[in-house]
Amino acid sequence: MGVFVAGHQGMVGGAITRKLQARGVSTITRTRKELDLQSQSDVRAFFEAEKPDAVVLAAAKVGGIHANRSYPAEFIHDNLMIECNVVHEAHRAGVRRLLFLGSSCIYPAAAQQPMREDALLTGVLEPTNEPYAIAKIAGIKLCESYNRQFGTDYRSVMPTNLYGPGDNFHPENSHVLPALLRRFHEAVEQGKEEVVLWGTGTPKREFMHVDDMADACLFVMDLDESIYRANTQPMLSHINVGTGQDVTIAELASIIAGITGFKGRIAFDPNMPDGPPRKLLDVTRLANMGWRASVALEDGIAATYRWFLTNRPSLRQI
Repeated sequence: MGVFVAGHQGMVGGAITRKLQARGVSTITRTRKELDLQSQSDVRAFFEAEKPDAVVLAAAKVGGIHANRSYPAEFIHDNLMIECNVVHEAHRAGVRRLLFLGSSCIYPAAAQQPMREDALLTGVLEPTNEPYAIAKIAGIKLCESYNRQFGTDYRSVMPTNLYGPGDNFHPENSHVLPALLRRFHEAVEQGKEEVVLWGTGTPKREFMHVDDMADACLFVMDLDESIYRANTQPMLSHINVGTGQDVTIAELASIIAGITGFKGRIAFDPNMPDGPPRKLLDVTRLANMGWRASVALEDGIAATYRWFLTNRPSLRQI
């Protein structure tokens, strides 16, 4: 008995697992080799054997713009399979509490900024990550549908862009912040005088440290059901999780250059895609429940860079 953290080897799942264990909570984990979450029979056998008290569904196929453009079929298929199997088999095994982790890309590309929860399904999605976004929207609706039909307590949180220990630092398949950390670090190593980045540098993005995200996840899981229901709706139950502040990509690059010690020129290639001009979450719903982020951006990036330097020899290179 305990909490099953699906995706414990990922950045978010790992942070949640560490926080649960620090509380003295028993955690149940499986590696990808030990449990294929895309196999319904394997997931069913796991739930029948382990009978967890609660589930955190942090497992997902993730990546940046390049990965989403290159592998759209995998992004929609793999994530749908994982969500359907874990949510359904959790219900079948009698698990009443589940937390599903989505993404801020669920909102329309032209959504009013900052994006409120009720912007969901009001417009066309950003084309570069539509398959992934569709899968995450389906995950929210899975949880809501099981709640409505079976009386479960399956909750969903939508994080902004996350970074921190355990991130993927691949130069092409990672998200923007860890990719930039690695690029600027290597530019310093190689003595480069210029770093050229995708796009114009003008899009604004919100970034939150993964430890803040883990803290918010446990906060939402721990909320009394009456408080959760009073602040959500049965068919609009997801909760945005972010800092409420954003920076341009150019500003982010300047911060990272300073932290890594890069003193050369930062240039941008406007022929490469920018993605949406702004993505900032409205975090009023979560703030009204009593939670706010606490890790400042520069402090979080500096700590992440120290983690990168310590762990670089063992990081995934593909």
